Amino acid sequence: MSVYHINKGINKPIEFKGLKAQYIAYLGGGLVVLLLVFATLYLLGTPVLVCLLIIGLAGSGLFFKVFEMSRKYGQHGLMKRRSSKYIPDHLRFHTRRIFYEKR
Repeated sequence: MSVYHINKGINKPIEFKGLKAQYIAYLGGGLVVLLLVFATLYLLGTPVLVCLLIIGLAGSGLFFKVFEMSRKYGQHGLMKRRSSKYIPDHLRFHTRRIFYEKR
């Protein structure tokens, strides 16, 4: 008798340690920005402990915010929230002609 393995990951969003879909990219991009900020501060002559303190606080805020958004909005919720401001509150028609025309 043949044994068939079922792939349970089909049509599921990518998930890593609780982060879903695009939030993995947001976290990665944020970490790259933090690395560049650290390098810039270090090259400007800022003491290393001050650099580490700034990057540590900013990194903690980044992790907290990205995980919060992932938990709150899910896979597509953040994009839906951003696009909701482009939906009109109401429609205004000046004539009733549109309702009487036959298609």
